[in-house]
Amino acid sequence: MGYILLEGGAEFTGRMSEPDLRAIDLAGGFDAPIAILPTAAAPDNNHERAGRNGQRWFQSLGAAHVDLVPVTDKPSANLAAFASRIRAARLVYLLGGFPRHLGETLADSLVWQAALEAYKDGAVIAGSSAGAMVLCEHYYDPYSSKLLPGLNLLPNTCVLPHHDNFGKQWAERLATLLPNSFLIGIDEQTGLIRNREIWSVYGAGEVTLYHGLQTEPRSKVHARGETFSI
Repeated sequence: MGYILLEGGAEFTGRMSEPDLRAIDLAGGFDAPIAILPTAAAPDNNHERAGRNGQRWFQSLGAAHVDLVPVTDKPSANLAAFASRIRAARLVYLLGGFPRHLGETLADSLVWQAALEAYKDGAVIAGSSAGAMVLCEHYYDPYSSKLLPGLNLLPNTCVLPHHDNFGKQWAERLATLLPNSFLIGIDEQTGLIRNREIWSVYGAGEVTLYHGLQTEPRSKVHARGETFSI
């Protein structure tokens, strides 16, 4: 089994080099193949620009093989050629953008099945903002104000990205809707990596873990360098 990287947003900037370099290391080093999925940025036609930003970012960190796989909709998510490129990657990175479009595009697709196969063989599955949200069992779509089923790589979880900006505003409502789940609030420029069952915090901000609902959700804050388990 591989590794999971969740990022709170503002990817490809500042302190994001910490979690991303750690992800590259876990993937096998600078020669390991990286695949970027710009799917979440497709609804506003930003996928190519955002994808190229990601490609340049990982190259600036020293990665030698960064592949931008142009999955933008359900038909492209079911192209065998694209699935093959994802299957060959050791780090699969899902960009931020529109979570519902990303989740519904990847669900039950050849590309997502290829990502799961790579993960089972030890690859890193990473997502920032919307990319992190859909990896959970549940995600909140702010555009429709609905709680939706995610890809369930992380059962019993729901990510609140941009937590230091606006994500924390969702906590009380989501704790009511998901009283038995773990809500993971991740600040911008902050990453959270799972290695086996241990989560480690990297980057500029903090991670806030919510679980249990009484008069308000109970929370615990984890700073950079701290570890915890769920």
